[in-house]
Amino acid sequence: MTSTRIKIAYASIGVSVVVLAIKYAAFWVSGSDALLSDAIETILNVIAAFGTLWALSIAALPADDNHPYGHGKAEYLSAVIEGVLVVLTALGILVVAVHDWMHPTPVHAPFQGVALNALAGVVNLVWARILIGFGRKNSSQALLAAGEHVQSDVWATVALVIGVSLIPVIKWDRLDAVLSALVALNVLRAGFSMMSLSMSGLMDEIPGTEAVETVKAVISSSGTGALEAHDLRLRKVGPLHFVEFHLVVPSEMSVHDAHEICDCIEAGLRKELGRASIHIHVEPADKAKHSGVLVLS
Repeated sequence: MTSTRIKIAYASIGVSVVVLAIKYAAFWVSGSDALLSDAIETILNVIAAFGTLWALSIAALPADDNHPYGHGKAEYLSAVIEGVLVVLTALGILVVAVHDWMHPTPVHAPFQGVALNALAGVVNLVWARILIGFGRKNSSQALLAAGEHVQSDVWATVALVIGVSLIPVIKWDRLDAVLSALVALNVLRAGFSMMSLSMSGLMDEIPGTEAVETVKAVISSSGTGALEAHDLRLRKVGPLHFVEFHLVVPSEMSVHDAHEICDCIEAGLRKELGRASIHIHVEPADKAKHSGVLVLS
């Protein structure tokens, strides 16, 4: 699976370069500053694609002495950096929009530019759906962030295709500046959204109530012989789940039998969660809290 992620990251670089070439051609034939803003945002897509490749390469490294929990958080770090770059790009486009509002210039061949930009938008839409689908299916924050970024570019392209087409109809040159500003605001929204989602992963936010309930159900069904489980903690880094909890067993139970119960629970959790790092702290009956996950005995 890791090699597939790397291949997709390489493909992202190729797709983003092709889209950039098409969008720059759209600006070149039309002279539209709004289309130039869209092309500038796509330059960031190219840079971000290289960042995604770097993050996936780092995340694929095995755990070592300095990183005993692996390198998976490189994906979240990459997504945060990409979000910051997106925000900075949006601010740059806003500066261009203000300048164009103060000094409007006529757009030359708008329909040729629109046609090229629409082609770039179709390519981006197809690729964004591929990235988002693969990212969600395989819990890859880097690919998911890249897909969301590219998809935000698609909506900007749709607005520009409609807006730039209207310029020669309504004969208002400042519409070009307005469209640039709308592109910037859309990019700004996407940047903050990406950073917020990625920061949740960096801060070890719980992966969701559904995952917690799944873990509780597995412990209850697989922990026959134990008395109770409590102090459950759950986090997720990429496709890897980290599960920790205390398991209360009868005080007279042998270490061997307690170990067998733990093995059974771990097998059940890995069957439901996939890759998982599981830590179970076994305690005697007098440590029961009579709360948390009650295990069938």
